Parts: sequence; C-alpha cells; structure tokens
Amino acid sequence: MSDPAPTLRLDKWLWHARFFRTRTLAAKAVAGQGVRINGMRVSKPAATVAVGDVLTFATGPRVRVARVLALGDRRGPAPEAQALYEDLSPPPPPRDDAAPRPRAGGRPEKRARRVFDAARRDALD
Repeated sequence: MSDPAPTLRLDKWLWHARFFRTRTLAAKAVAGQGVRINGMRVSKPAATVAVGDVLTFATGPRVRVARVLALGDRRGPAPEAQALYEDLSPPPPPRDDAAPRPRAGGRPEKRARRVFDAARRDALD
C-alpha cells in the first residue's frame, strides 16, 4: 500500500508560513473571509493543504497568492517560513505620494483630521 500524501491543517500552515501572527487569527481569516485552495473556496480552518496547492487569501488590503512548497514541522524563523511557499502575488500598487498622510509628532488637530479622512474616503470610492 502506498502512503497518502502528507497534509496539514490550513490555519496551521498559514501560521507556520508567518502570514498571520497567531493561529487564531489565521483560523478567523479562513472562517471569515475564506481562502481559496486551487480555486475552490474553503471556509473551514481544518481544511487540509498539501504540497503543490495554490492558496489565495487576503491579508489586510492585499490579496496574496502562494504555492505550497513544503508543509513545515514548526513555526520557525522568517527564512525558514519563506522556504515553505513561493509567492505568486501581484506586486502591490505603487504608493501615491500626493495623497495626504498624517504627520508624525502627536495627534492631529480637528481640521487636519477632517482633511485626512475626506481624502481617504475619496480614495476608497
């Protein structure tokens, strides 16, 4: 008999690969937003991942695409985690240097906050 291909829980692999700070956050991201494994939407953290699978998921404002190269035994340092996957994500959009940004040095005044919030709302539309 041949042994089945080794697999690992999806939330555990995302945590091992350091896409999320904690395993709980990884499980919430899978359950809430859902993750695609080879194009099929999965909403359970207990879904299994095998070598060669392609994962698509959101982390913050970015959509990440990663091919699983290895499963990993532990959550090790960053270089070890980066060896678990191949990043197929599109590059992030360029930053708009003309967009207003909050200045360092304390809390902005009410008028400055309103200008910043209005610009941010316009960018989202």
